[in-house]
Amino acid sequence: MYATILTEGVAGTSPLGMITGDTDLSRQTTSTSLGMGTFGRDMQTLSTTVVGAEAISLGDIATEPGLAFSTMAMNFQKNLVPMAFAAFGTSFTFRIGKRLLRNPIRNVNKNLLKPALGAGIKL
Repeated sequence: MYATILTEGVAGTSPLGMITGDTDLSRQTTSTSLGMGTFGRDMQTLSTTVVGAEAISLGDIATEPGLAFSTMAMNFQKNLVPMAFAAFGTSFTFRIGKRLLRNPIRNVNKNLLKPALGAGIKL
């Protein structure tokens, strides 16, 4: 659960998607002509867009490390508070679930696993 929270907040994908995802991270620069400017020169603007930044994979990190790490750093800063709340919620939920399921787990260990597998094996 914690790995999922971290990879979704930082890389924008699941842990499996980070390992097996597409290698599609790149920069694309486009120029736009604004027509004739002063002294008869063409005016142009250059804009750079990042393609494939919504899901960073290990392949992206290997091919474009600077761009991948800068994108991951921006995602980390942007998603820090939601990731912290998700981690707290996960911890709280697992703690409550463990308390609620204590008796059923003890019953399974006592009646099924101990007779079948021995005293050293527990759920």
